[in-house]
Amino acid sequence: MKYRRIARFHGLNPKRTRIRQTWNKYNLYNIFKQNDPRVVHRTFFQQKWTAKANTRAYHGEHIRERTWQRMFSRRLPSVVAMEPSYMAKHDGSEQAAGRGSGRDMPIGTEEKAIRNGNSTTPTPFMQMTYAPMERRLDIAVFRALFASSARQARQFCVHGAVTVNGMKMRYPGYLLNPGDLFQVNVERVLTATGCKKETTKNKTKKNSAAAAEDAEDAAEEVDGEEAKSSEETPKAEVQLDEAAEKDRQLAVLRRCRKRAKYISQTPSADLSAKQKKALRSLIKEVESTASIIARRGGDAKQTGDVVDKMTALMDKLDLKPALLEPEAKEKKEQEAKDAIEAKDLALEEERILKELIEQERENPIDSSKPYYTPWKPRPYMAPFAFIPRYLEVNPNICAAVYLRHPVARQGRAEVPTPFSPGLNQLAFNWYLRRG
Repeated sequence: MKYRRIARFHGLNPKRTRIRQTWNKYNLYNIFKQNDPRVVHRTFFQQKWTAKANTRAYHGEHIRERTWQRMFSRRLPSVVAMEPSYMAKHDGSEQAAGRGSGRDMPIGTEEKAIRNGNSTTPTPFMQMTYAPMERRLDIAVFRALFASSARQARQFCVHGAVTVNGMKMRYPGYLLNPGDLFQVNVERVLTATGCKKETTKNKTKKNSAAAAEDAEDAAEEVDGEEAKSSEETPKAEVQLDEAAEKDRQLAVLRRCRKRAKYISQTPSADLSAKQKKALRSLIKEVESTASIIARRGGDAKQTGDVVDKMTALMDKLDLKPALLEPEAKEKKEQEAKDAIEAKDLALEEERILKELIEQERENPIDSSKPYYTPWKPRPYMAPFAFIPRYLEVNPNICAAVYLRHPVARQGRAEVPTPFSPGLNQLAFNWYLRRG
């Protein structure tokens, strides 16, 4: 039932998509899939009617058609930037020179023409068809990113959560004037634009679905293991035991080699030439044994013989305990490095803790809120997160100033619309003949 309601509102039928003023993911899909309804086999009346239906589905679809027709204006507000020096030299007749004759300006003079106010860049007047809608309080609240849809902004106004110039305004159709300041309840804005928590019902459904999937995966794994257990398990255990024994033997030999090298290179060892020669030969034997083990696998007997020789030679030399532990110096160096790293880690943890405390102060955790805390924006918000030029917004206090009425300039229009100028022109012509 819920899906039918969403499908009816967003027009999920691929042939009749409807783009709305909302951050819904279905609306984002419709914007991506929109098509220009102007086709050759349609009459001009049909093109105008389709353009009117599509554009009105976005611009104030919650407003009655009769109300919008009273708001419609034939005048399309626009401005043309012209420098005083250019206006002093020309009387305006040059603007119409060659109009319709196909004569264009020379290449490379476009930038200069823009500075002089004589550019060939067109002004999208037709994008201003729904400019009167932008004066409405509910539309302005939606444009300022204080609500996730125009209908939700209308609800804020009706419920008394919006003030204009310090006065509570319950009429969503209030037309703003330049300089008006409107403000929305901060808690309402956080709830509307924040990522909502999952309800108990949805959590139960998700948990049950996840449990069913896990049970299926576990059953498949058990079946696969039972099919392979008779042959592969003993082989795997044998390979694992051989690899572990091989690694252990290599570790013992490396330690013996390291001790022998340390003793032979230490000046204070007071070893004779014969003893040093025995050590060197023992080191070579250790290296050869280690290479054999690494190539062919473990040989416990050969490894044990080499270790016994090393131990006997150490006992015969009667070396000092410090010389028998070549890792003592390395241990001290490692301890010093660990102390420095621990100090740096403590400083880093202290810095992170300060940042977390500051974030908690600005964005606290509160389990009683209907949205996630710390606050994070709701999904699919990024493509719709833009603020028009005619609004000055302060998100910290959820307030905005309506600076002026939107206008069209050279190359751009200030009315946010997802439709092309041609489609808006057809809609303008539809209302023009009824104005």
